[in-house]
This record gives sequence, structure tokens and C-alpha cells, in this order.
Amino acid sequence: MKEIVLDTETTGISIKDGHRIVEIGCIELENLIPTNKKFHCYLNPERKVSEKAFEIHGYTDEFLAVQKKFVDVSEEFLNFIEGKKLIIHNAEFDIAHLNNELSILGKKNIKNEIVDTLTLARDKYPGMSVSLDSLCKKFRIDNSRRVKHTALIDCDLLAKVYINLIDQKEPTLDFKNYEKEINLSEKQIVSYFKKVVSPTPSEIENHKNYLKNYLKKNYFN
Repeated sequence: MKEIVLDTETTGISIKDGHRIVEIGCIELENLIPTNKKFHCYLNPERKVSEKAFEIHGYTDEFLAVQKKFVDVSEEFLNFIEGKKLIIHNAEFDIAHLNNELSILGKKNIKNEIVDTLTLARDKYPGMSVSLDSLCKKFRIDNSRRVKHTALIDCDLLAKVYINLIDQKEPTLDFKNYEKEINLSEKQIVSYFKKVVSPTPSEIENHKNYLKNYLKKNYFN
């Protein structure tokens, strides 16, 4: 089963205030394993980034002004997520912004099946902080790269959080598919070399004298 872990960054919170998307990140999973297929883009929102949003993701108006517009990437994005379950943290926010962008272009709303990991976490851990950072801490997921909110890093972390939330161990590769037979010879001979040190005549004589002097019986007469 293929799923898409998705995250967006925006100019601000509410679409009612005219806020737009500035970044979309998607990572594809197949049976909970990343397939290395990704969709990522920065977007020109055609408006200024709010001060609070800038504090969150750090994208400046100057940087975003030279990026593509949503109209330029919409078809590629829709093709990437087509027919796949979407895994989103606080899905209401991201879907509202994505549908707003689509409506501006006269396109239909997203109809994909959606799993909101925020809701999953709230149901599973009532009363606990369920931010992405808090969940990473709970599941001992290294989020040290998350200095700012960026879509692809957040997707990578969310994929690991999602696996823990649904009580699945993080998958590992099936190495049986990648095993190579290593033919070893039936007999492997390893030679160990010892350096034999023989005592000198004077050392033998000294040893005899030692035995004569310190042992009750003399075996060297």
C-alpha cells in the first residue's frame, strides 16, 4: 500500500486573511518504507510572509519571489498524490491551504483518504502535548535537524512518528533480497608463526646455579 506523508509551510495561518503556501513536501511510503520518491517545491505566494510565519520557517520574501508559482507545479503535485492515502500532522490546516490554492486555479478539492496524525496522537495520548517535536521526543526520534520548520524534514520525522503511532516497528529492508553468496574455501589454513628463542650457554649456566642455590635437591650434579 502506498501512502504520502505531506507537509506545507505558509505565509500565515488563515486563508481568510489571504495567506498562501510557500513550500510543499511529500515523501512516498510503500508498506511503511520510504520509496525514495519525493515531491518538493518552494512557491512564490505573491504576497508577503507574516512575521510569525517567518519565525517558524525562515523563508524571506526575497527568496520566495523568485520561486515557481503554484500553477506551475499543480499538475505534477496532483499526479504525485493521486490515489494515495495522505499522512498529515494537523491535516485540517494543510488541506485547507491546498484546497485554497486549487480553488484559485478553478480545480477540484483534494478527495484522497487522509490520516491526521494529530488526531491519532490526541486519541492515543490524551492530555499530552502532541506537537511533532513532542512526539519525536516520546518515541526517541532524533529531530536535531529541525532547527526551523521545513517541509521535507518534517515529512521525514512525521513518517517515523506515524509508524510508532500505529504500533508498528520501524521497517527495515529485507536483506534476503540483497544477499550475495560468499563462497569460502572448505579449508581455510591460517598459519601462526612463533619466534623460538633459545637460551644462551651463559643463561643456562646461570639457571643451573640458581637451582643449586635455592632448591633443596640438586638435579644437575
